Amino acid sequence: MNKTYDILIVGAGPVGLFAGYYASLRNVKVAVLEALPEIGGQVTTLYPDKKIWDVPAMAGMTGRELIQRLEEQSKRFDLPVLTNHKVTNLEKVGDEFVVEVNGDETMLAKAVILASGKGAFSPRRLQVENEEELLGHGLAYFAPDLNAYDGREVAVLGGGDSAVDLANEIEKRAKKTTLIHRRDSFRALEQSVKELENSAVEKKTPYKVLSAVKTANGRLKLNLSLTKEKEVAESIEVDDLLVQYGFKTNGQAERDWKIDVDWDKAGLAVKNQMETKEPGLFAIGDLSSYEGHADLIATGFGQGPAAVNAAIAFYDPKQAGPGHSSSLNIE
Repeated sequence: MNKTYDILIVGAGPVGLFAGYYASLRNVKVAVLEALPEIGGQVTTLYPDKKIWDVPAMAGMTGRELIQRLEEQSKRFDLPVLTNHKVTNLEKVGDEFVVEVNGDETMLAKAVILASGKGAFSPRRLQVENEEELLGHGLAYFAPDLNAYDGREVAVLGGGDSAVDLANEIEKRAKKTTLIHRRDSFRALEQSVKELENSAVEKKTPYKVLSAVKTANGRLKLNLSLTKEKEVAESIEVDDLLVQYGFKTNGQAERDWKIDVDWDKAGLAVKNQMETKEPGLFAIGDLSSYEGHADLIATGFGQGPAAVNAAIAFYDPKQAGPGHSSSLNIE
């Protein structure tokens, strides 16, 4: 027998987890589906130890701590968060959404909220000939445990939020931290750049890594050139090289589903209350697109309740709108 829900939420990143929790507050039958074996989305994969500064009342919390708290919050109402549940198709049949999971299971819902982000992603690679040989041998694109860099000499490549924040955090642990960027200025949040300027991080700008080789003592020798040049300007040796050039998406699987929706360059187009062109189908977080949208966790936290309330009103117009959570007895 097919499992039927009031609302199914696709994606267990921070935005999907909070939307699921809020739906639980409204006492509807809801579940969150996650394709990966663990929750947290890009936060868990890309920056579990990075501090997040733009979430209200949680400033300075690491990505790992944020996901842990969201998970604890979701357990208050026993929210089902189903990992290894990849949605492989979605279509509307009559008054219900038919959600195909892992190609062989079907779940039904009165409304669906998509919180699956930008889709599958991969890091922008270091453009050197022996990149594959160095990967895992000093070269890395993820930093899942910053404690691994205690007392080491580390180089970080990049100039955006991820690179600057990572350099700031590693500097507190490493013996020496160097930030290499191909431009003279950094594109991170102003407060992060201010912290960088006041730190002991050595800044090398405008430089790029022309080549990298493994030395006899197991370290990495980085040959640097000025950004617009092809000649080696100087060389440095480090224990670890962390490339933070950003990530590229490999396309969103949702585009192949049978459901008829509108896409633009930024994602899935939504209108008022985060609803797509298909009534009862909503998109929140980085997946959603509208004029002026900012890809921030805080933005998604606001979109979640809006989508949940609209979803309930869609399938049950007689149900009263939400009251204030402070008036509920949920202890």
